[in-house]
Amino acid sequence: MAEAPLVASSYDTPFGTLTVLATPEDGVVRSSGFRPMRDTVAALPSRLQARGLVDGDMPVVADAVDAWLAGDGDAITHVPAEQDGGPFFQELWAQLRTVPSGSSVSYQELATMAGRPRAMRAAGTACARNNIAPFVPCHRVVKCGGALGSYGFGGEGMKAAMLALEGERPLDDARVTR
Repeated sequence: MAEAPLVASSYDTPFGTLTVLATPEDGVVRSSGFRPMRDTVAALPSRLQARGLVDGDMPVVADAVDAWLAGDGDAITHVPAEQDGGPFFQELWAQLRTVPSGSSVSYQELATMAGRPRAMRAAGTACARNNIAPFVPCHRVVKCGGALGSYGFGGEGMKAAMLALEGERPLDDARVTR
């Protein structure tokens, strides 16, 4: 028996349209981001792409996105979300979900949180390969010293706006780190 199609939905945000794909049997977000739906689908592993899509409602996701945009930045990190990746990337992504809204960490700090303080490049690669933003909030990772660094879903301006929404000032000495 074929598995049910993934549920697809889009949400308007100040940063553009957030597209989300989830498995209907468990409500887990499998791919998302500020990109066209075709790119969100393309980021899925082929086994999930093969299931197809159906437009649908995702109340847990919708409520979390609304709460995030209304000031509860941690709401997005409570949405069930999973993506393919090796054990170290899984640990990095899990640690990203613990970075509180209104704060940021450097790539080195993220690597340290995941148990490998010298794996800064791997931390950067994990952020670049994150296919479930903002639910894994890679926008909360900045360069040492607080410079923004890149953001694959819309550039530095979008990253700055997302951090500002959450109350973070990454270029300020008031930057909270872990």
